[in-house]
Amino acid sequence: MSTTPVEPAEAARQAAFDATIAHHDRIEPRDWMPDGYRKTLIRQIAQHAHSEIIGMQPEGNWIGRAPSLRRKAILLAKVQDEAGHGLYLYSACETLGIARSELVDMLLSGRQKYSSIFNYPTLSYADVGTIGWLVDGAAICNQVPLCRTSYGPYGRAMIRICKEESFHQRQGYELLRTMMDGTDAQRAMVQESVDRFWWPSLMMFGPPDAESPNTEQSMAWGVKRNSNDELRQKFVDMTVPQAQALGVTLPDPALRWNAERDHHDFGEPDWSELTAVIRGNGPCNTERMAHRRAAHEDGAWVREAATAFAARSAAKAGAR
Repeated sequence: MSTTPVEPAEAARQAAFDATIAHHDRIEPRDWMPDGYRKTLIRQIAQHAHSEIIGMQPEGNWIGRAPSLRRKAILLAKVQDEAGHGLYLYSACETLGIARSELVDMLLSGRQKYSSIFNYPTLSYADVGTIGWLVDGAAICNQVPLCRTSYGPYGRAMIRICKEESFHQRQGYELLRTMMDGTDAQRAMVQESVDRFWWPSLMMFGPPDAESPNTEQSMAWGVKRNSNDELRQKFVDMTVPQAQALGVTLPDPALRWNAERDHHDFGEPDWSELTAVIRGNGPCNTERMAHRRAAHEDGAWVREAATAFAARSAAKAGAR
C-alpha cells in the first residue's frame, strides 16, 4: 500500500505561499501559511489591538475635565473610535485561529505587550492635542503601509483605522493650534507637552533596525512594508514643518535639514528608556495594567450574561 509523501506536499504549499508573497498578493485565513508567519501576525495584530484598548486610558482621563461641551464630545468620539479599532483588530486576529479570550489573557498575564507610548502620563489638557498630533501622527506613518500588508484581514481592517487616525491627528493639531493662539500660559502648556512626548513618539517605531529582532523577517513576508528607521525618518520629516507652522520647538538640538540626504538629521532617542518601559518599568505601566485588569473583572457579568443569552437562544432555535 502506497502512502502520500508529506515532504512534497509541504514543499508545494510553501512554494504557493512564497509565490503569493513575491507577487504582493494577499494571504487569506483559509490559505496555508508557515507557523512562523502565523505567530508573527498574532503577535503584531494582538499588540496593535491591545494598544488601541490601553490607549483609551490616557485621554479618557480628560473627558470629564475638557473645557467645553464641544471638546468633551470630540474627545469622547475619539476614545470610542479607539475601542472600535481594538475590536476590528481582535476580529482580524481571530481569523488566525486564536480566541479573543486567549489574547486578552495573554495581555493581562504580561505575555503580550502594547505600545510603549501609553505608559506615559497625561499631565495637562494640552497632552490631548499632543497625543493627537504626535502619537497619532506616528501611528499614521506606521499604519498606512499596513493597508498593503500581506495578510488580507489585517490590511482591510487598517483601511478604516487609518482614515479615522488621520482625523484624530488633525483634531489634535487643531486643538494645539487653538491653544497656541491663546494666552502665554496656554502656549507654555503646549510647549511643555511637546517636550515630554517628542522622544517617546520617536520610540513608537521600535528599536533601530540593527537591533530589531523581527523587522527583517516581517518585511520578507510582507507583513511590514518599511523598516523602523525608515518610518521614523518619515515621521520626523513630516512633523518638522508642522511644528514650525504651529510655533513650537521640537526638543532636539541635533535636528536640522540635511540637503545631501534630502532628509532631516535628528538625535538618537534614549533606547535604554524604551527597554525599561517595555519591561514594565515605565511611568504608568503598573497603573495602566491595574486599570485594565479591573475593567476586565468588572465586565465579567456582561460576558457571562451574553454567553447565557446566546446559549438559550441557540437552544430555542434548536427546539423549533
